[in-house]
Amino acid sequence: MTLQEFFDLLADNPSYILFYFFLMPFCALLAGILGKNEGTLSPWKYLYSAILYLVCIPGIFAITLSIYYFLFERIPILQTNVYTQILPIISMMLTIFIVKKNVQLDEIPGFDKLSGLIMIIASALAIMWFIDKTRIWVVSYLPFQYVFLIFAGLLIAIRLGWSRMVKD
Repeated sequence: MTLQEFFDLLADNPSYILFYFFLMPFCALLAGILGKNEGTLSPWKYLYSAILYLVCIPGIFAITLSIYYFLFERIPILQTNVYTQILPIISMMLTIFIVKKNVQLDEIPGFDKLSGLIMIIASALAIMWFIDKTRIWVVSYLPFQYVFLIFAGLLIAIRLGWSRMVKD
């Protein structure tokens, strides 16, 4: 099964994806009501962490997919799939907003890892977009492993630079 076939399956059966992305903000709202002012305590912060991971990973993927479609595939915005490109982003933003009402996001375990994931994906997309726009063609006898190592080194350098910029 390809990714396009999976998206077609979701579009043919939207009840599953609608249930999932309406369930996540509802769970965050319910956790906020049941654990009022206790979001920093042990069971609640791990529940919030699970909810945020379950909604942010598809949301980040939807953002990345939309950027890829618009920058590289040149797909018009009117052909955007509501179930796979818009609903995950809306659900992610709504869930984060609900969770922030009860607990600071810095106190949720692992939430900083999501921002690191976003930074690495953004860096990779920026590098790919730059290479696509400059139309650099390299004819070389350099093995692909070295090209991959150079790409990984650039990502690490961007990540280190970003973390130093944010800390100051």
